[in-house]
Amino acid sequence: MATVTVPSGTQRDPRRWWALGALVASMLALGFDTTILNVALPTMAEELGATTGQQQWMADAYVVVFAALMLPAGLLGDRFGRRRMLIVGLGIFLAGSLAGALARDVHAVIAARAVMGVGGALVTPLALSVLPSLFAPEERTKAVGIVSAGSTLGLPLGPIVGGWLLNHFWWCSVFLINLPMAALGIAACVFLLPETQDPASPRVDAVSAALTAAGLGALVYAIIEAPTRGWGDPPVLAVFAAAAALIAALVLRERRVARPMLDMTLLAHRGFLFNTLAATLVMFVLSGLLFVLPPYLQSVLGHDALGTGLRLAPMMVGLMLAARAAQPVVARFGARAAVSSGLVVLAFAALLGSRTTVDSGYGFTALWLTVAGIGFGFAVVPAMAGALETLPADRAGSGSGLLMTLRQVGGAVGIALLGSLLAGVFRDRLDVTGLPAGVADTAGGSVVAAHVIAEKAHAAGLAASANDAYVHGMDVVMLVCGIAALVSALLAAAFLPGSRPARAAGSEDAGPGRAAAKADARQ
Repeated sequence: MATVTVPSGTQRDPRRWWALGALVASMLALGFDTTILNVALPTMAEELGATTGQQQWMADAYVVVFAALMLPAGLLGDRFGRRRMLIVGLGIFLAGSLAGALARDVHAVIAARAVMGVGGALVTPLALSVLPSLFAPEERTKAVGIVSAGSTLGLPLGPIVGGWLLNHFWWCSVFLINLPMAALGIAACVFLLPETQDPASPRVDAVSAALTAAGLGALVYAIIEAPTRGWGDPPVLAVFAAAAALIAALVLRERRVARPMLDMTLLAHRGFLFNTLAATLVMFVLSGLLFVLPPYLQSVLGHDALGTGLRLAPMMVGLMLAARAAQPVVARFGARAAVSSGLVVLAFAALLGSRTTVDSGYGFTALWLTVAGIGFGFAVVPAMAGALETLPADRAGSGSGLLMTLRQVGGAVGIALLGSLLAGVFRDRLDVTGLPAGVADTAGGSVVAAHVIAEKAHAAGLAASANDAYVHGMDVVMLVCGIAALVSALLAAAFLPGSRPARAAGSEDAGPGRAAAKADARQ
């Protein structure tokens, strides 16, 4: 097992809780940015003339880079100092946010988001990897929960604060708000976080990192471009083939090296495999929902940016409440019951959402959003904890890196695939009769563009058709999400390891989730 260089007595140092505050500040900045952009996308699409595909790239540029670089970034922290790399990551995130605020076209925004993804890739794995060196095992579960809560807290705040900013300032303010958040995280890391490292960690494999970035980028590019160019278009098929070849080359390379950066043998652990699949599916659905909902709330229902952010709150509130309640459920009934039940609830919410019509109004949307948040919370927290708790102690670092990477891949593919499905259905259903070819093509690019053209041309029929087409596309997306969640629930119930709940609340194993964790590990 690799040894970790830590200052003497760090685990019992009273400053460890202040150091935890530094990690929470770092994760809050990233969690905040995850959802603030979704509310801004309709406004940015109107200001910058962005199509649905370009909006997907504004969201996915961050996620693709983040997922591709997370593993090598974590290894850099292990070898050269986790605090140092955390500070560097937050600095890069700050610089990318500043570049986004200064951007004046779609391509500049996409580039800025990619730079922010580099910073996020450094921060996320290192914020978790320092916890074992800071906290003794009996405190570690609480510390992980606090860091996770810091990231989760940014999710409901992002749309609300972003909406308020867009109502009072220009769209660049959603990038500027990151500057004080990142600066606070940097200051906290400098003054409160001790330096830790693992000189024995694997070296960063530049070839594997390049294969990861290129393979994932090619896959997302092909998915986003397919609705516009056609799924049978030769260039699209060629990019799909290239993505498959690059990913296959990555897997083969990682299986041959003695100390792989992406340890695929971890997937041989049944508990890790199926918990990771469940957590990845949740990110797939959550990312897709947060992409398709803001245009519906703004363009179809007519709410402003702040109203949109507030109306996303039921899902976030449900997620946070369920995440808090998940630990006692796991302790009593086991992780398998919690994860599979959460996925069933998520499937029900998505299938209910697929019944949305143009005339449904927000009340119906708030209902299924709340149910969806509850399903998310009960599925993702036990799934992530269960994935790591089934691994040997000396594989926890590589396991957490693989888990977080696959979750981010799920998010990127969710935005790309569900966004492309929505774009294709919208374009096919939109009635552009009587419009010039160029104008019709622009209107088919997004519901925002269709509304802008309808307003300029005083074409109420086009606006009504755009609303109908968008809601129909969103319903198709919800139906796909519901079916995927239901299939995942069945797989979780059938294949996740069972666990024996705690027998007594006062026993030594009765801490939050500890009994289930130990029982899962024995399976």
